[in-house]
Amino acid sequence: MAEDTSLEIEETGKSKKKLIIIIVAVLLVVGGAAGYFLMSGSDAPAETLDEETTVSEETSTAVESGSSAEMGSALYVAMPRPFVFNVPGSSRDRIVQIKVQLLVRGDINEETAKKHIPLIEGKLLSVFSTTTADELGTSAGKETLRFTALEKVQAALMDVEGSKVIERVLFTGFVMQ
Repeated sequence: MAEDTSLEIEETGKSKKKLIIIIVAVLLVVGGAAGYFLMSGSDAPAETLDEETTVSEETSTAVESGSSAEMGSALYVAMPRPFVFNVPGSSRDRIVQIKVQLLVRGDINEETAKKHIPLIEGKLLSVFSTTTADELGTSAGKETLRFTALEKVQAALMDVEGSKVIERVLFTGFVMQ
């Protein structure tokens, strides 16, 4: 009989420990989830969010009504290989590697851009090779290069297709050695 009571006491002690461990684990999970949701919320007050929504709605309405071109969904066409070229610098020549993606609107413009990738690559390489290392060393120089590349590509596609096709030229990788 004495053995039966000692077994009951051990089992009760083990079950209490298991219960405490389960309660602590549940509290940790609930606390972690609550912390995640509280931390991932927006820091902006509700008034600011309403104003931003209104501004974005007005902007999209203005773009839709004021644009003469078809506005499709934004699609990105990646150039198949990065551009690698030499540029002269004040102290020495440098090698530059630029990875480019093109922003187009709609499936038709995406297919047109993909069809004319050799033409686009040629125009981009000719624009890239006219710059210097000193210009590419500044962010303003990179923006100027990107804008010039966009103008030249749009002009080339206008001659061939009769429309600009490309909305933006984006540098997704830029290395200068």
